Amino acid sequence: MKSVVTKVLIKRITMSLVLLFLLITLIFFLLRISPGNPVQKFVSPLLSPNLVEKVKNSFSLDKSVWLQYTDFVKNLATGNFGISYQYHLPVISVIFTYLPFTIIFSLISFLFQISFGLYSAIKSFNNKGKLIDKILSKSSLVIYSIPSFVIGIFLIYIFSVKLNLFPSADLRSIDFSEFTLPEQLLDYIQHLILPVLTLSLPGIVIYYKYLRENLESINNEGFIRYLRANGISEKIILKKHLLPNAIRPMIAVAGIELGLLLSGALITEVIFSLPGMGRLTVNAILNRDYPLVIGCTFISGILIILTNFIADIVSYKIDKRMIKGL
Repeated sequence: MKSVVTKVLIKRITMSLVLLFLLITLIFFLLRISPGNPVQKFVSPLLSPNLVEKVKNSFSLDKSVWLQYTDFVKNLATGNFGISYQYHLPVISVIFTYLPFTIIFSLISFLFQISFGLYSAIKSFNNKGKLIDKILSKSSLVIYSIPSFVIGIFLIYIFSVKLNLFPSADLRSIDFSEFTLPEQLLDYIQHLILPVLTLSLPGIVIYYKYLRENLESINNEGFIRYLRANGISEKIILKKHLLPNAIRPMIAVAGIELGLLLSGALITEVIFSLPGMGRLTVNAILNRDYPLVIGCTFISGILIILTNFIADIVSYKIDKRMIKGL
């Protein structure tokens, strides 16, 4: 059994590394062959041609694309992503400045998605055919079909513009430094309510739909009917049999969702002007900051691969049948 597990893990790690390598290679070459030049931000018509060439040389853009890629692979092997054109700092330092917020923001949203998705699915299942079940089913389809940026703009319009209940942007108020500690904490919460809601709603719907369908499918299994025939209460059947079997297939989905959240809640962070990886990546692309774009892509890929790997481990640990079938 251990040899089978080891074989599976090695296969997963190898495939993940290959996918990451292909992703970074694709991003690198697409950026290099796209129109424009980042040096244009730093040169002026008043500069001499020699000085322009020195600027290009400082960014290693005087080399061929292939040589730039070769240097990139060598630097990547040593953990060196280069210097950001925009921030004039090591890329890894810039990323680690923005990454902590995205991690905290994503974990909060992930907990909301899991909690409310599970609660909604159980509530709907326990009230099959009733009004609450119909409302949850219909509203989930509507929310799932709406893009995230539309949800964010709608929430800003309702709760910020019309009702003036929550801030529409940034992580804290302008006079934040004048607040007491409890007031600062409350200010953070007020600024994060709309972003967390915007980021969480689509995920809540995903978990709700998967869990609701899983519960319905397992509820029709023979062993559930057998338990009911033997007088086992519905509460025990739900808690000890339906839920554990319905949640297991969701582990892989949770791994993917958490990886996507950690890699940068791009649209939400841009809409609400939040200092996270998503906004950093967008700014890097718009400013043609090649090293920073590649660094953000690499870190995002690592996070997605890591969370999926952990999800696989948890799945194998919970359900040994997955390994026996491999």
